[in-house]
Parts: sequence; structure tokens; C-alpha cells
Amino acid sequence: MATNESSIVSGDKPTMFARFLEWREQHISQRMFVLMLAFLVGFFSAVAALVLHSLINQIGHLLTGSFVSGEINWLYLIYPVIGIYLTSLFVRYIVKDNISHGITRILYAISSKRNRLKGHNCWSSVVASAITIGFGGSVGAEAPIVLTGSAIGSNLGKLFKMDNRTLMMLVGCGSAGAIAGIFKAPIAGLVFTLEVLMIDLTMASLLPILVSCVTATCFTYIFSGSTALFTFTLDSAWTVERVPANICLGITCGLVSLYFIRTMTFCEDIFAKFKDKPHIKLLIGGSLLSLLIFLFPSLYGEGYDDINLLLNGKTEADWNSILANSLFAGNGAMLIIYISLVLLTKVVATSATNGGGGCGGTFAPSLFIGCFAGFLFARVWNIYGLGVVLPEKNFALLGMAGVMSGVMHAPLTGIFLIAEITGGYDLFLPLMIVSVCSYLTINLFEPHSIYGMRLAKQGKLITHHTDHAVLTLMSLDSVIDKQFLAVSPDMYLGDIVNKISRNKTNILPVLDGAGNLLGEIDISKIRHVVFRIELYHHFNASQLMTQPAAILQDTMPMTEVMKLFDHTHANWLPVTDGDNHLKGYISRQRIYGMYRKMVADLSQD
Repeated sequence: MATNESSIVSGDKPTMFARFLEWREQHISQRMFVLMLAFLVGFFSAVAALVLHSLINQIGHLLTGSFVSGEINWLYLIYPVIGIYLTSLFVRYIVKDNISHGITRILYAISSKRNRLKGHNCWSSVVASAITIGFGGSVGAEAPIVLTGSAIGSNLGKLFKMDNRTLMMLVGCGSAGAIAGIFKAPIAGLVFTLEVLMIDLTMASLLPILVSCVTATCFTYIFSGSTALFTFTLDSAWTVERVPANICLGITCGLVSLYFIRTMTFCEDIFAKFKDKPHIKLLIGGSLLSLLIFLFPSLYGEGYDDINLLLNGKTEADWNSILANSLFAGNGAMLIIYISLVLLTKVVATSATNGGGGCGGTFAPSLFIGCFAGFLFARVWNIYGLGVVLPEKNFALLGMAGVMSGVMHAPLTGIFLIAEITGGYDLFLPLMIVSVCSYLTINLFEPHSIYGMRLAKQGKLITHHTDHAVLTLMSLDSVIDKQFLAVSPDMYLGDIVNKISRNKTNILPVLDGAGNLLGEIDISKIRHVVFRIELYHHFNASQLMTQPAAILQDTMPMTEVMKLFDHTHANWLPVTDGDNHLKGYISRQRIYGMYRKMVADLSQD
């Protein structure tokens, strides 16, 4: 690790931090220092989770603490709009950067930004999501905390001059610590990082991520006690007779996940049309969200109170309490209709929150929808007598794992998270059945998770496939040779020969006055005339040029670049921008050399 070379060259006295880095390099091994950083990342992730949930609870209690159960509250029409508006002002004038889609931004940083997240991500998402959710935004706090934890890991790594591979590991430590701290679920934090962020499990990365998970979980227990986010008591043990129902529930959760992803994408596309018109986005998103929350108060905030109602209800009166403050209050016969409508509108409310200018994630909404879907499935199953009687609270729990597995394409995360946060280990086998069936169902329609689908369309999604991961991490711009000599189409052969003598490659691009690529001259193809002086004024570039075997676009993913090299067997290919202006050439030898080096680096333990 390099010390501060500029201070040494100039003769200035090294700073205290530079002296610390030098001392650290001499006295603390790299492996031990990474474990120390993982501990710090876990601690700060737990602190961030505590601060965010405290802010959400304080704002929510201040705004809704005086609401009377069973009565319609008109303030539901106002609070969400105020929250979205305040959040948009905060983002626009203080943060001045896009902080939405937290987990997608982490995936993008891993694939395209060399694991570097901006410093403001260590706090901006906490403040923005606290305002949004506290005022009733129908989103989750988990994605903002995951982004915060990952940003803490990334910026700590940058501060201590860590290499890119270690930065990726620290980003994984931050995300794992955030999940572990929020839910007090260390195993789920580890599995989430492996499944969703695609951080490869090697001996070098396993221990730091585990340290971060355990640290975050322990400090969360210290900060908030032993109470779990959700409470669940198993009243009816699982029996093998319920396997058909578990399979059917898994398929149902997969289809619900498909509805979730497709509806979310559709709504986002609508709001994207008003990208440069924030006031229109606020009007549409805020109005839609307020109306939905007024009709269905269960959509207010994260909805964890209603999840606990479904997980712990024992009588009809308990479950009917979910209708409180709505137009359906006191009418238990409408419970199924209410739950169905809430299930369908939750994803719209989430999209309206983020689309209107709010800040939050889809983690909590997937849990919420899964819980409602599981309860509804069991209730309908029992009403129509489709088989053995199903315990509705158990299936509400299983539905949470099913929809999460489908939406995130992460069955292991769904299994371990639900088992850990509810203590529902007695339902481990049905959790596995439901999660796997949901994942297999959604995979028939959507090959990528809700977080990865945006990047997958751009070819920027890291996967566990080493070859694809390396190509994704490679930067097209980093392999372009921009030092080239060009010729004009009317340049005579004599002048071209002069250019050839000074060119480093066998290729001379032919450009017009605007820099557009017209063709190229391959020196190996004009040897029959290049040494004949009498022909120097008989041929010009337009007569000697040929078309390239292929033309690369500067926005083309590296997977496509490699395919074109393999297909054409070319040694050099030109790269142009969208207007056909030549940016440079890529060498087959250079790109394969970088590829081999990155494979070696990625394979090291």
C-alpha cells in the first residue's frame, strides 16, 4: 500500500493519517485490518438502522398517535403528500443526487463504478426515507439502510486506500450488516449478500461478512433489546398432508411476485415520462398515494403492524381489527375483499411513493404483500374446503418467504430471513417448499430480480458466472486505444505511406471532415501497391479503404464486444459513438490480456 508520495517528493512532512497508514502497513496484516474494518462497518450499519427506525417511529407517533381506532381520518389524505414533498425538496436542494432504488444503485456501483459509492449515501437515504415513511409513504426502510451500510463500507475502504477487490468485500459487509442489524438475522444478512448482490463466497470474503453480520446483530440487541421485528407463535405443527397446499401457495406467491414486478415496472415507466417535471410527479404520485391510504389505511407506512396482526391473530375479532380506520371498519364480512384490494394496491402505492419523489425500498412491501397473500390463500382454501384445514397465520408467514423469494430471486434469503425474524424454525421445511416453488414459478417469466432487471437490460449486472462477471466488470472505455492516425478519403497513396510509417497499428481509419468513420485501410491488404512509387498519385484513400469487419458502439456491453471479436476473428475493431464519430480502436490482444488478468484476480482466495 502506497504512502503519500506527493508529500515525500515535495519534502513536506507526512500528515498524521499518512503516518498511521504507514504504521498500519508495518504492524497490522491486510487480512486482520480488513476484519477490523468489517467490524466497524457492522457497528455503523446497526447505528444507521437504529437511527432510521427511531426517526420513523417518532414521526409516525407524532402524526398518528391521536387517531381514534374505528374512525375515518381525513389526515390520511394530507400526510403522505407532505412527506413526499419534503423528501423531494431534501433530495433536490440538499443531496442534489438520485438516491432512489438503493439496492439497484449498489449493484450498479459493483458493476460499473468499481464499488465506489458517494459519501452522502452514508446518511442521505436515512434522512430521506425517514421523512417519506414517517409521513405514511408506502415503502420500506430496508433498501435505504442497505445502501447506507454499503456506502459506509465503500467509503471506509476508500479512506484506507483499499484495492477494488477489498472494496467489493466491504460493500458486501455493509449490505449484510444492514440486513442482519435491521432484522436481527445474521444468517439472512450473509445469504442476502451472496444471492442478491452476487458477492462470491470465498474464504477471503466469508469471514469479514460474517464479522459484519454478527457485529450488527449484537449491537442491535444492545440498542433495542431482544424483541423481534415480528412475533410469531406456532399453534399448529406442520404435517405432510399440507405439502400440496404448500406447493400451491408457492406457485401463487410466484404469480403474485410476477404481478409485483410487472406492475412496479409499468408504474415506474409512467413516472419516468415526467422526469423533468417534478411538480407533476408529486401531484400524480401524492394524490394517488393519499387516496389509496385513505381507502386502505393498511397501506400507511411499512405496514409491519398489520403483518403482526395477521401473524398473531387467534380469533375473527383479532383479524377484523385490520379493518380499523377504513371504510370497511366493523364489517368483518368484508375482510377477504379488503385484504385482496390491499394486496393489489400495495405495489401501486409503493410505486406512487417513489415515483412522486419519495425515498424507500421494495423489501418491506414484498413482506407485506406476501403476508397478505398467504393469509388470503389459506382463508379461501378453508372456505371452499379444498383439502385439509390450513392454519391461516402459518400460511401468512409462509407467504412472506414466498413473495420475497420471487421478487428478489433469492429463495435462501426468504427461507432464512423469515425463519430468523419470527423464530419459525419449526416451519423450515414448508418455508423451503414455498420459497423454491415461488422462485421456479417467477423464473419462467422473469430471469432477473426486481433489483437486477434494470441493469440486466443494460448488460451491467454481475452474476455468479465468472466469465459473465469479468466481462461485466470490464470497462469498454478502459480498453479503447484513442491514439490513432486518420486519413481523409481524398488523400493520395504517397501521403498514406507517410502516415503508415508513423502508425503503431496495421489499421488507418478513413474519416470525413466531421470525424465520421467512412472505412479503414488495412496495410496488409495494400502491400501490392504500397512499394510502387509510380502509383503514389494514382490511388487515394477512398479507393483503397474497406469496411471494418464490425463496428463497436461505445455503449455496447463487453459480452457483445467479445462475441464480435470471436465471430469476425479481427485483430482490431473501431469504436464509434451514436453519431458514428470514431472514438478509437480496440485490440483483440489487449482485451483478452485484460480478461485473463481479471479472471485470475477474481479467482484468488
